[in-house]
Amino acid sequence: MSLSPFRLLCACGLLAILSTTMAKNPVLPLFAAHLGAGPEGIGLVAALSPLAGVLVSIPGGLCSDRFGRRRLLLASSVVFASAPLVYLLVTDVWGLALARFYHGLATGVFMPVGQAAVADAFKASRGEKMGAFSSATLAGRFVAPMLGGAALGLGFAWVYGLCALAGIGAMLLVWRLPDFGERPAPSCRPPLREGLAQLFSSRAILGGCLLEAGMLFAYGIFEAFLPVLALERGYAPWLTGVLFSVQVVTVALTKPLFGRLSDKRGRVGQMLWGAAFTAGACAALPWVGLAGMFVLSMLLGLSLSLATAASGAFVADRSAATNRGAAMGLLGALMDIGHSTGPLLGGLAAALAGSGGAFWLGAATLLGCVAASRAMTAEPLGEERA
Repeated sequence: MSLSPFRLLCACGLLAILSTTMAKNPVLPLFAAHLGAGPEGIGLVAALSPLAGVLVSIPGGLCSDRFGRRRLLLASSVVFASAPLVYLLVTDVWGLALARFYHGLATGVFMPVGQAAVADAFKASRGEKMGAFSSATLAGRFVAPMLGGAALGLGFAWVYGLCALAGIGAMLLVWRLPDFGERPAPSCRPPLREGLAQLFSSRAILGGCLLEAGMLFAYGIFEAFLPVLALERGYAPWLTGVLFSVQVVTVALTKPLFGRLSDKRGRVGQMLWGAAFTAGACAALPWVGLAGMFVLSMLLGLSLSLATAASGAFVADRSAATNRGAAMGLLGALMDIGHSTGPLLGGLAAALAGSGGAFWLGAATLLGCVAASRAMTAEPLGEERA
């Protein structure tokens, strides 16, 4: 049976994110320790992949605007296929850091360009289709630690061998993709500097990106400090894994539905209310017991899904076709910055006020982003640019 281009792209996303996540969870800190890394070295290795994403997301999106989405997806798929083989050649911590940085380049290009490709191909159902693409990548992210953990019992090489198979599978599927939408003619593309000026002068685009950065800031704190909170309460570590699973499955199952809702009812109110509910769930976590943590984890997943299903499509709506890749790249870069700085600043807050302080910082920061985004997206929407 022949798959549609959209389903092919979703399958590519699943395999690509499966590959890069399996190379990280749970094997990366264990492999780094095996190579002699201390806590600082493990932290450095873990930080390099998001750093790569921040550095290449906007350039990757800009290149896709000029040279076509498929070419950039092909380039990133080559990295997904080859990066796992680089891990097999690593003999020290610095080699592992470079391998992780190289692998992060693929994700930093693939995700914004893939989102831009979906946004190009669909307008009336843009939120639903972007939500479905995101859910496909979440499925890969969810399965990866289980497969990686099972293969880890056979040795590090087996884990990276599985990563290579997934990456090669993603590359083969990308080769079957046609171009999504029509590339603007060279005469229709604004000069690079003018395109960037248009992007950074749009209050609406910046407001949507800021909101997602705030949500990932709060979610990064949730990821980092939920295990700490559960340990302080004396709960078994496996229960923390269940809490994370509940949250991820909730997002994956509901994001296409919430994307469809935003297609029909509008994006701004949905993304702002979803972010506000996310902040409320984050702030309440330190006050509840185990049952409440399960409920709030599910609520956080629902509210995160509600908000992000609308905000990504909102940024795509407000960007011109000639710089949509760059807009999605900016969104990805700010999300990575938020996701990385959340645990860092949350750690400082936890040192001052206990683990609850980290969650309250995440909630307060996100509410500030909601207020700023509300002001930046309050301008009349007018007609969406396609």
